[in-house]
Amino acid sequence: MRRDYFELTVEGVAEDGGEPTTPLVRIDFHGPEGLLRDRLSDADGELLSASEIDVAFRLREPLESGDAEGVVGVTNRFTGDFVLELNESADDVLPFIRAARDSVDAAGDDARYRVEIDLDGERLVSYDKETFLVYDHEGNLLRSESLIPSGVEL
Repeated sequence: MRRDYFELTVEGVAEDGGEPTTPLVRIDFHGPEGLLRDRLSDADGELLSASEIDVAFRLREPLESGDAEGVVGVTNRFTGDFVLELNESADDVLPFIRAARDSVDAAGDDARYRVEIDLDGERLVSYDKETFLVYDHEGNLLRSESLIPSGVEL
């Protein structure tokens, strides 16, 4: 699936001193409908639940290089298959993760961020998630940059 089929927008990343809210990432798909629906479905044709997907960001270059680029990926937790991938800057993703961390600290909620996936503006799925893993350009987990709930061992 082509990465240019996707458009990503972010809400709820408070400016300095702003009130923390639950951050939202909205991914709008502008491609063949059946392709995304198939990837977001299990073997029985049912749409995957939040517990059946994982969200991660992997860098394509060192974080220290300045405006590091990477890939946001949503995968099927049980098969490991990619549902979707799209290019994003670390300057966009890492503040989102920090905002998710801040919203939990302020509200004590379990859900730290929400992912909404739309097909040409129409909601297909909405997931409340607690984990967002970040990997460096060599594939190593960056724990300090990742959003990992307490009590979870990786």
